[in-house]
Amino acid sequence: MFEYLFGPFLHYGFMQRALLGSLILSISCAPVGVFLMLRRMSLTGDAMSHAILPGAALGFLFFGLEIIPMTIGGLLIGLLVALGSGLVSRFTVQKEDASMAAFYLISLAIGVLIVSWRGSSVDLMHVLFGSVLALNDAALGLIVGVALTTYIVLLLFWRGLVAECLDPLFLRSVSRIGGPVHLLFLVLVVLNLVGGFQALGTLLSVGLMMLPAAGARFWSNDVRSLCLIAVAIAMASSVCGLLLSYHASMPSGPAIICIAGAFYLFSALVGRRGVLANLFVSGRHKTA
Repeated sequence: MFEYLFGPFLHYGFMQRALLGSLILSISCAPVGVFLMLRRMSLTGDAMSHAILPGAALGFLFFGLEIIPMTIGGLLIGLLVALGSGLVSRFTVQKEDASMAAFYLISLAIGVLIVSWRGSSVDLMHVLFGSVLALNDAALGLIVGVALTTYIVLLLFWRGLVAECLDPLFLRSVSRIGGPVHLLFLVLVVLNLVGGFQALGTLLSVGLMMLPAAGARFWSNDVRSLCLIAVAIAMASSVCGLLLSYHASMPSGPAIICIAGAFYLFSALVGRRGVLANLFVSGRHKTA
């Protein structure tokens, strides 16, 4: 049993880098996912994960699978899409969800075309789904930098972020930090998606952000507790997913997200605020 659980991480350097990168991503992405969920912006994270694809594809077009150009491209295009959709929703009759959907669909199509034009189907799969088992030192450095930036921002702007989640209109009426905090939060989302893109690709990076956060919602109402539970679920999903991919010869990224999905379903069923708990409470009220 010891060899089955710990052997892959003790004997293989690529598994050690994959584990380290996945755990750091879990620590960084999960709290951002909690704030996305509390803001009712869960699908915005999915849209933004697609929106970074053209930038990463442009970096790939000119420099191949080099981490720095693809990262810079993804970051710039992701921020451009976020700002563009925000401007459209602010100055036109269209709501933010519709403008975001339009921008991300355009971005996804352009990104796939660019990668297909220059590269092969293997390159396209790498960009779309990542390869956590192929993380190198540069990718790990990027992930660590994103995590440090995320926690510095969370420490400095925690109260503003929480207040904007609970009542953004009130925050903007009593303080001028409402708009800047919202913009800063969107930057954090893009940063974490760019970091996750190196390991899980543009299509799956949002999974490690949203599934643990959604699962944590069935266990607590407190924001700090939600963040801690989400991080724990994300870390457990990363470890179990890597073990599953190693022993079952499965793609590592999808394996991690599938395990996170299993944790979500388990939480939805047996969590303190899950299906069974609500059925039990309803049954007690009827018998009373």
